[in-house]
Amino acid sequence: MGRRSALRTLGVGGLATAGVGGLSLLATADAAPADGLLAPPYAPTGVRPRFRRATWSQQFQSGHGWSAGGAGTASSNPADTEVFTRGTSSVRVTTAGSGVQSYVRKTGLSAMDLSGKMIRLVFRVTDVARLSRIVFYVGKGGLKDAFSWRVHTHSGTGTNFVQSGEWVTVHLQWADVTSASGAYTLSAKGEPSVRSGFTDMSFAVYDDAAGAVTYHLQAVELVPDTATAFPKGVVSVTFDDSHKSVHDLARPVMDPYGMPGTLYNIADAIGTGSFVGVGQMRSLQDSSGWEMAGHSYANAVHTASYPKLTAKEVDDDFRKLREWLVGNGFTSEHFAYPHGAFQKTTDGVPVDQLAARHFTTARSIVSETIESFAPAMPYRLKALTGITDGAGVGGTALSKVVGAGGALDRCAGSGSWLILCLHKVVAGTPAASTEISQGGLRTLMAEIEKRDIEVVTVQEAMGYFR
Repeated sequence: MGRRSALRTLGVGGLATAGVGGLSLLATADAAPADGLLAPPYAPTGVRPRFRRATWSQQFQSGHGWSAGGAGTASSNPADTEVFTRGTSSVRVTTAGSGVQSYVRKTGLSAMDLSGKMIRLVFRVTDVARLSRIVFYVGKGGLKDAFSWRVHTHSGTGTNFVQSGEWVTVHLQWADVTSASGAYTLSAKGEPSVRSGFTDMSFAVYDDAAGAVTYHLQAVELVPDTATAFPKGVVSVTFDDSHKSVHDLARPVMDPYGMPGTLYNIADAIGTGSFVGVGQMRSLQDSSGWEMAGHSYANAVHTASYPKLTAKEVDDDFRKLREWLVGNGFTSEHFAYPHGAFQKTTDGVPVDQLAARHFTTARSIVSETIESFAPAMPYRLKALTGITDGAGVGGTALSKVVGAGGALDRCAGSGSWLILCLHKVVAGTPAASTEISQGGLRTLMAEIEKRDIEVVTVQEAMGYFR
């Protein structure tokens, strides 16, 4: 297979399957095939919002007129015909390894109105080992007046949304804007002073000053946001790990508001120790409208996390989990990665591509931008995690979520989809970042209600705009 065809889009989630002798063989664009995987007994229906068509699009074909530059750029090709995922070319840039900004930029465009719009970026980083961050700028006057979005900040220890050698799609909404400069400002609630009159755009990449980074930019587009359907945004309140406290302490707080949650379950844990039983799961689902989703089948697998297993071990756990959920009357096709990890398996297959064989979405704990409709990458749903009202326990302080300019204000101001990831609810004082007090949860629900933000399960959210 030539390099160009190896980089083609291979269908849903970037994968292709071929049946041989009753087996389904998984082939991925950027990893070796994982042979011998059985066909899923419960394949996902894939019910999710339609791909949102661009109202303006720059796809970086020959003659596009954008320029690569910046003191951090060592070399570039404005029309690289070797690596692309649309048309016949993309922009290729290699940084200088100096930690200084490298960019692909266009100024003097016809003035744009970004009201009711979000920005869609499609790009690829060959090797993220030396990547520091990616920033996108929109403004005017040679970007003297500009808003900026932190597209990605690379972590040397955590799971990264941007993985080596993969085409990545990111949506940037007004809820995500990081800073303003020049004549532009952000209000105390994070609202931009203007949303129109923009003539300049810049996609900027910074390496870590210890080595060069090669990146390809394929598309910069404007697509409609969903503020018309959710003028004050929408929130999904999710809980990981099947803790019994979700039934005993969270449900009594959320029921009076009519707010359902999504519980991501470990099948092995159900009915043991401090975890919910099947009867409690059914009560949450049938009486309160909650969604019973998947988190792993085996406790040991959850503890290890999928990237520490082979592709077959991961696929087997997915298969057993879906069989358990369906067998117990739980119809959710949605999943959350243990520890948020979706990197490649020990034998080189991306975990999110295995998830696509069994589930319609898979949620991470990446939160550098807020999720959107349709999700840019439904097998890497973004979520804000570690929300706690405990003191000195790490995580995300509840005050930063509910306070001025926090996640709720930004969600309400842009019509975006904010996914919150909680774990255990406690009656007293939280002792870890994975705990929130019942009083803290009550505050969170009251603040959502005060802003008139609709609360839906992940399953319900994915049913909109079909």
